[in-house]
Amino acid sequence: MEVRIVATPEQEAFIREGIASGRFATAEDAAREALHLWEERQRCRTELLIELDAAEASFARGESRRVGPESVTEFIAGVKRRGRTRLNNPR
Repeated sequence: MEVRIVATPEQEAFIREGIASGRFATAEDAAREALHLWEERQRCRTELLIELDAAEASFARGESRRVGPESVTEFIAGVKRRGRTRLNNPR
């Protein structure tokens, strides 16, 4: 199946600029790069939605805790403590 895409004049200028700068050899290369970035963005979005669903399910099961300035400070202190321990006791 062949797909034809019509770019706007601004997009065409952007592609020409990419080719002139040596970033891309052809307009097809630029289009492939754009599609690759779109795919990556969609993968990240899907992963985020999965994580959100898991967090919502955890919350619904009562597996949550309140977060406020004190708990964030406590969390950061714990991360630092564990990091220092790992630095001082490498495996």
